Amino acid sequence: MNPPFTITSKILEDIGRIERLIGRVEGLHQPKPQPHLRKSNRVRTVQGSLAIEGNTLDLEQVTALIEGKVVIGKKEEIQEVLNAVKVYDSIERLDPYSMKNFLKSHGVMMRDLADRPGKLRSSNVGIIKGSVVSHVAPQADRLDPLMKELFAFLKNGEHHALIRGCVFHYELEFIHPFVDGNGRIGRFWHSLLLYDYHPVFEYIPVESLIKENQKEYYKALEASDRIGNSTPFVEFSLSVIHQALADFLDVLQPAPFSPKKRLEIARSHFGDRSFSRKDYIRHLKTISSATASRDLKLGVEQKFLSKEGANAQTKYRYI
Repeated sequence: MNPPFTITSKILEDIGRIERLIGRVEGLHQPKPQPHLRKSNRVRTVQGSLAIEGNTLDLEQVTALIEGKVVIGKKEEIQEVLNAVKVYDSIERLDPYSMKNFLKSHGVMMRDLADRPGKLRSSNVGIIKGSVVSHVAPQADRLDPLMKELFAFLKNGEHHALIRGCVFHYELEFIHPFVDGNGRIGRFWHSLLLYDYHPVFEYIPVESLIKENQKEYYKALEASDRIGNSTPFVEFSLSVIHQALADFLDVLQPAPFSPKKRLEIARSHFGDRSFSRKDYIRHLKTISSATASRDLKLGVEQKFLSKEGANAQTKYRYI
């Protein structure tokens, strides 16, 4: 039985964009990144995922813990980092389609942090937002069959692997199979599925980008809850995956032109017409959203561009 979702044009477009970027990675003469990028990714991944759950340790402190150094901080937060590092370090040895591996990973992730780590909850739960119950999870006696169905979909579903990973992530949060740690294990397992899809994702900290877009992350979960299917969450997740991959390519293979040169190229195209960041990316094609934002910010600061509006409604015009 497939979980409910709809394949939208945005989903198909984002999958195409992700696959094109992966093609660019594979086309590089030296596609394997330097080892320090793996370590940097691990630090940003662990810190990003735990920060979403309220952990206050910063990148420097997480780096120190990974290096085996003593860090001053709350005992529980240090334990959260040590557990998460151990789980992420096992990513190459895990079978993403194994429920047994999934339960074991939760046990490691939540060791000394939660009751019954690695065991499905035995009581019914609801998720409270403020003073209101925002989500009532399925009853405890339904968890085992629901999780087995979800893993069967993950392993045998006919949809694209990127879609199945996003759907799994949402459905896991909806089912809420554990007393605690559902968010962090859901994000970890999604990262494992991405790594299984293509090894380049070992170097890409998707979790840190989710942290930067935390409000949108929860809005996408809530929107999917409201309509009873995972489509909004799939769309959000694919956009984050694309952005993380684009940002990684900027590090691996910087854009061939300087920001000023790109702004000059765009001027010849836009002339005195107003344009958005999306228009700028569409014209230059190979740059990421982060690079485009930096270019446009520079253009405004150096008075090449005027700026009107805010967020997605921002428009630029050459002066």
